[in-house]
Amino acid sequence: MKIASLVVRVSPEHIDALKDVLLKIPGVELHGASAELGRVIVTVEDGEGYAMTDSLLAVNLAPHVLGVTLAYEYTDEGLEHELEHPEPIPGLPLAADRIGSAQDKEA
Repeated sequence: MKIASLVVRVSPEHIDALKDVLLKIPGVELHGASAELGRVIVTVEDGEGYAMTDSLLAVNLAPHVLGVTLAYEYTDEGLEHELEHPEPIPGLPLAADRIGSAQDKEA
């Protein structure tokens, strides 16, 4: 599962037209809008037959969109590998080593 939350900026006079366009994009749900501020809050979720990234691009390219801010993104892909610790990079100090060095400098 992949999901993202977006703040979409639009000129207030185009907010209704934009909401109609956004609702036609697969995986997009509207959660709020402010005509005064020219903002629409949406989530985009992946689904059968389409990718979240395609829907994100469609939101960005929709008519009247002035800008899009990614507020939140989540994916559960790869979580089984999250608990594995990567091998240290040779020559790169470990975080614990750097913290100790900073404390030593203050003393």
